[in-house]
Amino acid sequence: MIKKIFAVLFIVQFMSCAELNQVINQLPNGGLTNDQIAGGLREALDNGIKNQVNTLALKDGFYKNELVKIVLPQELQKVDKALRSIGLSSLADEGLKVLNRAAEDAVGEAIPVFANAIKNMSFNDAKNILLGDNNAATLYLQGQTSTDLYQKFHPIINNSFQKVGADEIWENLINRYNKIPFTKSVNPDLTSYVTDEALKGVYKMVAVEEKDIRTKIGKRTSDLLRKVFALQDTKK
Repeated sequence: MIKKIFAVLFIVQFMSCAELNQVINQLPNGGLTNDQIAGGLREALDNGIKNQVNTLALKDGFYKNELVKIVLPQELQKVDKALRSIGLSSLADEGLKVLNRAAEDAVGEAIPVFANAIKNMSFNDAKNILLGDNNAATLYLQGQTSTDLYQKFHPIINNSFQKVGADEIWENLINRYNKIPFTKSVNPDLTSYVTDEALKGVYKMVAVEEKDIRTKIGKRTSDLLRKVFALQDTKK
């Protein structure tokens, strides 16, 4: 059975959507229309956003989530270590917290960008996602949204730094560090760094939800999700 399914997946790459639909209808739990398959994938992505991305936008959504918590860039890890060694641990902790707060402020902007990418998903996109790896939907979203999200996140994070006083906190941190004898001065671009890390966190949490839907039948919370992902189950 497995060999037959892999043969079908190989043939799929050279077929039209109409022919592909005929093949899918012959698989176990088939009989779904193109629109139903695409709709199931859109619903799965919507769930990932609702269940995971929205949570990141809450206070401590990044800071208390070890999967996505933003840690210091390598250049600043020595700053953190040096400040703690001279009794400034609380200042170092506050510097780390404000980086995560800025990411939490920005994540809300991801929702409409994701919604647009999901709405524009074609049946061919849905087919490739359905028959792809456990992170295929996440990779689709990343390809469709990363540039747009970066442009939206960057100014929000920059403004957030000013709002929560992160710019002053880090200016103080870095100035204190740079005055320590025998240290090399640092001047990192924290806005760009946090923007990159916030994007990584968003896609990581979407991937968590996608994997759950693909591998845990109990996460398929609608009849459509159960039917659509039953097709994917046949390739395992």
